[in-house]
Amino acid sequence: MPLNNLGNKHITATQVADFDTALDTLFGIVQGLTTNLTDEERTRYGSVNERNKLFINGVQDYAKTQPTLKSPDVDWVEFDKDYEDRKFADTRADRVENLLRMLTDFKIVHDYDNYQNSLTDYDYTKYKAATNATGYTEKQTYLKQFFPNTGGTNTPPTP
Repeated sequence: MPLNNLGNKHITATQVADFDTALDTLFGIVQGLTTNLTDEERTRYGSVNERNKLFINGVQDYAKTQPTLKSPDVDWVEFDKDYEDRKFADTRADRVENLLRMLTDFKIVHDYDNYQNSLTDYDYTKYKAATNATGYTEKQTYLKQFFPNTGGTNTPPTP
């Protein structure tokens, strides 16, 4: 017998509303700050790789610890603001990625539970259709379309 009810914790309507409100707030904050890049611009500007992040950190460290060595051609006030903004975005992106992982795991266990229970219902439907119980033959015909031909067996594939 398959393991059922992996996802035995369920979200309440209040939690859904709170989550959506928090997302709306976050989107509202970020929309006013970001530049909507085209695919071409994203490719052109790219992402700073780890080595280049270390380079930026080194320049920033030198600017802070030995300010006499700073280039006069750099707007250091803007540099510091950019540095703090990228640090903010980087750390929050990590948190959002963790949140995405948690939501994905939450979804996976509930998908699994739904699928296992659907298989149980399908087995029951096949049993009842075999007894000519009203409505089950039609239900079985409809549900059968979701299973590929597995060589003549009636065993549905596992997810």
